[in-house]
Amino acid sequence: MLYEHAPVMLQEVVEFLRPEAHKKYLDATLGGGGHAEQILLRSSPDGKVLGLDRDEEAIAAAQQRLENFGDRLVTRQANFREAKAILREIGWQKVHGVLLDLGLSSHQIGAPDRGFSFQVEARLDMRMDRRQSLDAYRVVNTFSVSELERILREYGEEPRARRIALAIDERRKRKAVETTRELAEIVAGVAGKKRGSIHPATRTFQALRIAVNRELENLVGFLEDAYELLLSEGRMVVISFHSLEDRLVKGAFRKWSRNCLCPPRTPLCRCGWSQKARLLRPTPLRPSQEEVRLNPRARSARLRAVERL
Repeated sequence: MLYEHAPVMLQEVVEFLRPEAHKKYLDATLGGGGHAEQILLRSSPDGKVLGLDRDEEAIAAAQQRLENFGDRLVTRQANFREAKAILREIGWQKVHGVLLDLGLSSHQIGAPDRGFSFQVEARLDMRMDRRQSLDAYRVVNTFSVSELERILREYGEEPRARRIALAIDERRKRKAVETTRELAEIVAGVAGKKRGSIHPATRTFQALRIAVNRELENLVGFLEDAYELLLSEGRMVVISFHSLEDRLVKGAFRKWSRNCLCPPRTPLCRCGWSQKARLLRPTPLRPSQEEVRLNPRARSARLRAVERL
């Protein structure tokens, strides 16, 4: 199976996770297995990786790529929000490192039957897990104008959200919006032609993908207590690709690094909170200019990392 995807900030991920022999790691967004491969290599001869992914094609591709590692790799088709239950299921409980790469794979973007991109003519789909019923076609053609507007405004930060939602509604009254190109043309009709390197439909497609896959809800649920997945001195690395994700990761990591959550000037702490982790960087790390030159899709990546106390 050809599953094209270049792992983003690979060297930086390895440097922060510090894979070692005899240890266990969670790659909660396995993708094509590029990050997991390096973790397994660096943790030879007996380090192990649990790889999760919602996409059955990603799981199959990673298994094929990493088959030489044998039982050092354990895989599950699952949402990273299920990580705690799956770790219990396989008897690991906690791990020495966790990686979360929130980017969309090049394979998903380019696959003609996945409907993620306006650059490829396809039926509107955008499901990372094709076992679920909700897809982009259903969102675009059945959600109310007000709900479409909310999705475009909140998840795409689209300033023309109302006008685009109304234009979609006007078109679907005559005929269902079936393909990625049809939707892109509707958006371009409202927002105007492409300016520079950013297509006018970029924010709309991002917003729909986030809504279909409940990406922000899943990330919030994961970050609520994800520090509990880590052993003492275990590390977590998260790579995000847009401000909504990064804001959530930043907020969670800062919360974990605080000693108290009481409001400022509270004379006596009553929250019962204690510090769970320490920040390994005060600000996000960005990809090098060389990496962006070789892989332009890495340009918006932001890496944050913490270490469990």
